[in-house]
Amino acid sequence: MDMDGVLVREEHAIPGADRFIEALKQHGLPFLLLTNNSIYTRRDLAARLRASGLEVPEESIWTSALATAGFLADQRPGGSAFVIGEAGITTALHDEGYTLTERSPDYVVLGETRTYSFERITTAIRLIGEGARFIATNPDPTGPSTSGPLPATGAVAALISRATGVEPYFVGKPNPLMMRSALNAIDAHSETTAMIGDRMDTDIVAGIEAGLETILVLTGVTTEADTERFPFRPSRILESVATLADELQ
Repeated sequence: MDMDGVLVREEHAIPGADRFIEALKQHGLPFLLLTNNSIYTRRDLAARLRASGLEVPEESIWTSALATAGFLADQRPGGSAFVIGEAGITTALHDEGYTLTERSPDYVVLGETRTYSFERITTAIRLIGEGARFIATNPDPTGPSTSGPLPATGAVAALISRATGVEPYFVGKPNPLMMRSALNAIDAHSETTAMIGDRMDTDIVAGIEAGLETILVLTGVTTEADTERFPFRPSRILESVATLADELQ
């Protein structure tokens, strides 16, 4: 399941989310929180959820940063990267044995950060021009904040692409690569797994392309009317995960 808009909204638990998580635990159903946010480590996110009243183990959280680091470690073990991002992506890359450097890196990795530095974006553009491969943790153009939308990885990736003529490889949702890595993390099979999300363009299409049942909840960015604009539909549309909590009781 996605996190923002499904379990929490502006760092407050969505009503019924705590009952849903507890019901999953009581029934012994393995689950993962899938987030395109690459700012935080799993430990950070577990602590933030706890502060919202949701008890989710670290091992039940999967981020685009972890998926990106795993992908690069598989592609080029022991490689190097210039990173624009925060602890979520830098820690994940370090854990996979990657070296972070500005000197002829194998990759430029673009992730989420609260403060994008024009200087580091300029460095990324120059390194890509010199031959570094361009990777982005996720394609989300904006992220939520209490004041309104903020430019996110996808928007900054577009800036770098315009300057270099090089398109990045996006690892996070809706890339099926992230979905497969998540399924492997909990030893799950697509035929017996559902994807719960609040965004048609990332969560639901990712679930469909990975062969999962898809459940859209209306507690995030998508309204029921919005779904009619897309050429695909979720398996189910629910008001919130509270409905699922009731079904599991």
